[in-house]
Amino acid sequence: MTGPAAAQASESTAASCWILLRGLMREQRHWEDFPQRLARALPDAIIVTPDLPGNGQRHDVRSATQVIDSVEFCRAELAARGLRPPYRLLALSLGGMVAVEWAGRYPEEIAGAVLVNTSMRPYSRFYQRLRWQNYAAIIGLLLRGGTGRQERQERLILRLTSNDAAVRAALLPRWLAYQRDHPVTRANALRQLWSAARYRAPAARPGVPLLILSGGGDRLVDPVCSQRLAQAWQAEHSQHPSAGHDLPLDDGDWVARTIAQTVAYWPSAKTA
Repeated sequence: MTGPAAAQASESTAASCWILLRGLMREQRHWEDFPQRLARALPDAIIVTPDLPGNGQRHDVRSATQVIDSVEFCRAELAARGLRPPYRLLALSLGGMVAVEWAGRYPEEIAGAVLVNTSMRPYSRFYQRLRWQNYAAIIGLLLRGGTGRQERQERLILRLTSNDAAVRAALLPRWLAYQRDHPVTRANALRQLWSAARYRAPAARPGVPLLILSGGGDRLVDPVCSQRLAQAWQAEHSQHPSAGHDLPLDDGDWVARTIAQTVAYWPSAKTA
């Protein structure tokens, strides 16, 4: 947790409590220094980075096969920490689906959501939600075991999610260490993929303020997915001209600055 001391967390206001949700097979440490960048842009914020079931500190938990189950897992964890809603959500990829489901089911708990490079039915086709050029590499990774599997996995994920070669080279040793510390099992990886593949967005736009961000150079998910979602829901949308799927990794300052400029115009909400 960054921002004000954890002891003050239970007194957080809706405007200051941000929940950051990662994507497939990623944990809170994969945010790297982005929470600190966001804290500089939002100096009054409390920033919380929970792990979804099956990842990170929760790697020994069975991953959800339905997005709503991940929502309930997060709600229970935040309640156990003494963090009261409403919250503001910043969510990447699969985390974006969790954010949308959360806002749709429990709008009174959410004061706004920022969705980063996410995609969902019925607004995008399956080959846009996961670019078809990556199918063989991803399937091969999931099916192939043996020595070196973790390194192949992390190299592939970095290649597909970051467009900065220097960043990829610097992060590979750390991301391998994360995987050794908190290994994501193949079964949990498949459960998370199944959860994302079967998710269908609610028929109506969630009744909370929304900002949709995308990377114009996303090699994992077609940026048109974010564009169509923003159009369908009449939500504000900003696209980085060159960043990849892990937009906070490729240009965290741009993400933090764009969020700060946008949420300044969101209505404030009172703590429940």
